Parts: sequence; structure tokens; C-alpha cells
Amino acid sequence: MLTLASNMIAAIGNTPLVRLRSVVPAGSARIVAKLESSNPTGSMKDRMARAAIEAAEAAGRLRPGDTVVEYTGGTTGVSLAFVCAAKGYRMEIVFSDAFSQEKGLMMRALGAHLTIIPSGGKGITEALVRRMIDTAREVSQRPGSFWTDQLNNHDMITGYHAMGEEIWEQTGGAVDALVHSVGTAHSIHGVARALRKHKPGLSVTAVEPSESAVLSGGPSGAHRIDGIGIGFVPPLWHRDEVDEILTASTDEAKAMARRLAREEGIFAGTSTGANVVAALRVARRLGPKATVATIVVDSGLRYVSTDLFEDSAARG
Repeated sequence: MLTLASNMIAAIGNTPLVRLRSVVPAGSARIVAKLESSNPTGSMKDRMARAAIEAAEAAGRLRPGDTVVEYTGGTTGVSLAFVCAAKGYRMEIVFSDAFSQEKGLMMRALGAHLTIIPSGGKGITEALVRRMIDTAREVSQRPGSFWTDQLNNHDMITGYHAMGEEIWEQTGGAVDALVHSVGTAHSIHGVARALRKHKPGLSVTAVEPSESAVLSGGPSGAHRIDGIGIGFVPPLWHRDEVDEILTASTDEAKAMARRLAREEGIFAGTSTGANVVAALRVARRLGPKATVATIVVDSGLRYVSTDLFEDSAARG
């Protein structure tokens, strides 16, 4: 029976889990994907936004009339703007033109005020991210401001525990590996910790852009996979909680996002493409008796102004 959500925030979570079929070769493990695009803003980050805001409220760090401040590539900002709109807080976002135009439009539609840090056409780089962080720090000094500071916010990790529990229940406990990309590292750690409460031997694979494979010990570089690969090791990254790190290039991630749309009917962005690229490698290695879980991070509707689906449009 369908239930009535008391408000929009209550609609977060309990997203579908689907099996990928067309893109998975014969002889590989079963790959199941959590459709986080089914959340209210079309992103898994609704979970962490709610967790961060509600924890701050409970601790008295965020009070009625305050302004929430954050730096973001867009997805976290959209989710925070949504939660703030639902709860009646003002929102100040530090954003950049390196990220998709749709994300900026969505944040503004939800009432956020944006400060734009120009990228100079260099893409997503460590220098850009650090400029965004520094600007958010300055903005947060204004009276009545609360800085969520996503890279250092432990409360956001707990927001993903429920996703791990949902995956466990939806697979009936038949999950052998988790494959997921790393931005702040909150989602991979939050989901993995919940799953490992049930299955301590769960294999966890982190994914990062091959152009900026800093978690793998490589140099920082520019890439075009929104939401991941910040160019330096996230403060709350725990290498000991991950079994391996795989990389996917921007081109590979884009190509897989296009395949997912055409062959699976899953309309998603580049970080989802990177997730599936890596999940296929793990599934090939584990074989047909295993189950690999990964995440559809957000909706492809956030990327229609970019070149991600230009090839699809050209084909008509």
C-alpha cells in the first residue's frame, strides 16, 4: 500500500534497486543499481543534506532565521537548497561554471543565492575546489550563518547508512561487493559501513577519475566527471575501509552514461557512468554467482546542457 509522506523531506530514500542487463556481459556477476535519481531532487545527496541540517538543528548550531552556507559542484547544493526551502532557511552557495548549468538553475529555483567562482575553462581542478572552499569560509563569517562544510561534516556520512540497509533488504542479503565513486567519500563509507554490519566480508571498490587519480597515488589533474575527484584526498577518506581503488576516464564515464540511457533506460550523469564502468570490471572478476551493487547517483536531466548527450541528440 502506498503511504502519504508528511512533507517533501519525508520522501527522501526508499529508492528502487534494479538489475542491469544489457550492458553486463555473459559470465559476469549480477550488477544491481540503486536508483537514487528517484529522490526528490533526483540525487542521492538529498540523504546527506537532510542528515547535516537535522543534526545541526538538534545540536543548536542551526537556528530559525539562520543562513546555510556551502561550496559545491552543484549536487550537494541542490539537495541542501531543497532541504533549506522545505525547512525555511536561507541558502548561500559557492558554485563554479565548471559544473553543469542545470545545477545552478535548480539551486536558484529553490531559493539559493549563488556566488560563482570562474574556472577559466580548465575544468574541475584542485585549485578551483580550494578557491570555492576559501570563499565559502569567508561567506560563513557573516552573522547568522551556518557552514555545513561538507568535506569535514561527519553527520553527512550517517545520512547514507539507510541506503546500505535498503540495499541489504532489497537484495535479500545477497550482495558481495559495493562499487562506488569518491567525492567527499561520505557515501561510499556510509553505505559500506551499513552493509558490513550484516556482511563483514563485503568487498568495497572505490572509483575515481583516471585523470586525477590521487587516491591511487597519482597526480592531481583536470577532468569532467561532476561530483567526484576533487583533486586531493578528502579529509574523511578512510583507505583502510576500501579493498581496492579503480579508475575511469571522463570519456569512459560519458560513454557508459550514454549506453545506460540507450540500452537500460537509465538516464544518469557521468559519475554513474564511472560507477558502472568499474562495476563491470569487478563483476567480470567475481563471476556469475556473485552480486555487485553500485549507485545511480543522479538524473541525466542535470546534464542536458553539457556535451554528455550531444552524440545522442545528433543521432535523432
